[in-house]
Amino acid sequence: MGFLLGLFLVICMLPLISASILSGHASFLSFNESFSTLYGDQNIRFNGADVQISLTNSTGSGFKSRLFYGDAFFGASIKLPANNYTAGVVVTFYTTNSDIFNGNHDELDFEFLGHIQGEQWVLQTNFYGNGSVQRSREERYNLWFDPTQDFHTYSIIWNKNWTVFYVDDVPLRQVHRVDAMGGDYPSKPMSLYATIWDGSDWATNGGKYKIDYRYAPFTADYTDFVINGSGCFQQKIQSCMQGITGSVTNFTGLETYKMKQMKDFRRKFMFYSYCDDRRRYPTPLPECSEANA
Repeated sequence: MGFLLGLFLVICMLPLISASILSGHASFLSFNESFSTLYGDQNIRFNGADVQISLTNSTGSGFKSRLFYGDAFFGASIKLPANNYTAGVVVTFYTTNSDIFNGNHDELDFEFLGHIQGEQWVLQTNFYGNGSVQRSREERYNLWFDPTQDFHTYSIIWNKNWTVFYVDDVPLRQVHRVDAMGGDYPSKPMSLYATIWDGSDWATNGGKYKIDYRYAPFTADYTDFVINGSGCFQQKIQSCMQGITGSVTNFTGLETYKMKQMKDFRRKFMFYSYCDDRRRYPTPLPECSEANA
C-alpha cells in the first residue's frame, strides 16, 4: 500500500460549504499515514487516484482513518458497483467511534443499498449517539442520477449542534440538536470509515432479496477524500473533545437558499423518514418538528 493518496481539499469541487469552512486543518497525506485497513486486504486495490474496495464470496473489505475528529467536515467522491444485480450489497461512507466507546458509541452514516435487476441503488442516512441504536433515525432517498456511472461527492459537516448530509452541492438532511435529544446526538470524536459488505438480511426490501455471488465481485470506487478538522490519536482522544475552535465548529446551519434546495430535494426524492413512521415512533422524536418545518 505504498501508493500516495492525498486528502484533497478542492474548494471548487465542493461549493456546498463556504471556503472558510474548507480551509484550515486539511493536509496532503499518504494513504498509510491517513488510513488503515479494517479487513479484506486482498479486496482493496489502487488505480490511479482511486481506491477500490470489493465484496466477493470470501470477504468484504474496508478501511478507516487513523485519527479521530471532534467537529469536522468529511467528504469523498464515490462510484458504486455497476453490476446489474446488487441486492444485499451495502456500500458505506460513515463516521463512528465504536472501537473505543463499546456500548455507547456515536455514528453518522451514508449507506448505499443494492438492488434487484431493473431497479436502482437506494441511499440511506442515519445517525445516533451513545449507543442509542434502538432509536436510530433512518431516512431513505432515490437519487436524480445513476451513481454507478460516474463519481459523485458525498459529505457530512458535523459539530456539537448541527449535522448536514450532502450529495454534490445539494443538502439532503439537516439535524439540529435540541436539548430533548439528550445523548442521542453524536457528541464524541469519530473516525472516518469506508466499507462494502453483505447485508442480505435487511438491505434490499427488508431482506426479501439476498445477495447473489454469481454477479460478484462487487466493487466500489473512492477518491478525493476531504477531512477538515482537528485530528487526534486514540490515546489522546480527550484532547479532541476540548477546546475545539474553527469554522466547522462555528457552523450554525444552512443558509436560506440552501434550506430551500434541501426541501425541494426531500419533496422529490425522499421516500422514507423515521419522523413520519408512526408504527416505530407513535410519538415523533424531539427533533422531528423542526425537521419537518
